[in-house]
Amino acid sequence: MSTLKKNTRESRARKFELYGENKPTFGNAVEMRGKAKYLGGNGRKTTGITRRQFKVNLQKIRVVEDGQVVRRWVPVSLIRSGKITKPVKRAPFSLPKE
Repeated sequence: MSTLKKNTRESRARKFELYGENKPTFGNAVEMRGKAKYLGGNGRKTTGITRRQFKVNLQKIRVVEDGQVVRRWVPVSLIRSGKITKPVKRAPFSLPKE
């Protein structure tokens, strides 16, 4: 069992369900030397491979969550796909009431 309190575990699970995993994924950065064969060289040779992170493009925005407006770190991919509902500041094409 986790050492976190129950409400903390539940809120984290809810955030994971809404916004997905926001952790970076890993890959390799390959360092090369030489000229490509199609350019008249002898071929590219690998001189080093190191681990690197592909970080998620997170933006801090206001989001409607359970009827309340909260600030969350949200991936841009979810914002662009329309899976995130932003709060409406003012109805479109309407004048502010005085």
